[in-house]
Formats: sequence, C-alpha cells, structure tokens
Amino acid sequence: MKIKVIHGPNLNMLGVREVQLYGPMKLEDINKNMEMAAKQNGFDIEFYQSNHEGDIVDAIQECLTDGTDGLIINPAALTHYSIAVRDAIAALRSNGMPVVEVHMTNTAAREEFRHKSMISPVVIGTITGFGPFSYHLGLVAIMQVLNEIKMAKEQKQGQ
Repeated sequence: MKIKVIHGPNLNMLGVREVQLYGPMKLEDINKNMEMAAKQNGFDIEFYQSNHEGDIVDAIQECLTDGTDGLIINPAALTHYSIAVRDAIAALRSNGMPVVEVHMTNTAAREEFRHKSMISPVVIGTITGFGPFSYHLGLVAIMQVLNEIKMAKEQKQGQ
C-alpha cells in the first residue's frame, strides 16, 4: 500500500526558519524517519513539498490516479484559508481515501488566526503540537486505518 505525504509552504525551511518554534530538524530528516518506519511496516511512501497552492491541489488530486491509498498532509499556512486545498481533500474523502492532517505546533495555542482549520472538517483526524513527531504519529494513524480497511475488504471477500 502507498502513502503520500504532502508538505505545504515554508516547510522546506525547517531547521532554518523559526528554530525556536519548529526545532532544528530538517524536512529531509523527517522524511527519512517516516520512510524507514513505513518500510518497516510494509508500506511505500512518497513525499511532495511545494510553496504553491495550485501545485498542492494538483498533488492532492493526483492521489486519485497514482495508486495512493492514504494521504498525510501538513498544509501549513494554507490550513487557515485554502478552500481549494479543502475541496481537493474532500474529493479524496468522497472516494474513500483516508487523509490525516498534521501540524508540528499546537495551532490552537498560537495566534488567533491559526485557530481555525479549513482542513480539519474533511480529514479523518488531526495531529498537532508534537514537533517532528507529529508526522510519525500521523504515519502510525494512517497505517492503522489502511490496515483496518484492508482487513475489512479481505473479510468481505471471504464471506
């Protein structure tokens, strides 16, 4: 099974940008850790990062045709205003694909404009506030959901 991870704007600057808030770990290190955990559990994983809203929408939509089984997304600043990203995720969900939203910081404890997520209502769950470990928790969650979906399909076929 294949999991796609989409990183939104400015996440390519992890380890450089606001280290006091996001920590010293670079995006490449987060991706390597996720790749190792996914492979240990029998999952393929693919990563995508963009600072451009339309490119992120395209990457989300591609999940419907590129063999992706589940999506982890950190929409970053797009979380708070992008109806386009929300609608693209809703299209995945309406086609039965599980999507997990992750954030490194606790957005509810930050500036007021970060308290509202356009994305949360259309995902199966949101993980926030655990730094880079938020991605690992999101990975564990999506792997569990995908395994449950697989088992349900196998049981249905066996009946």
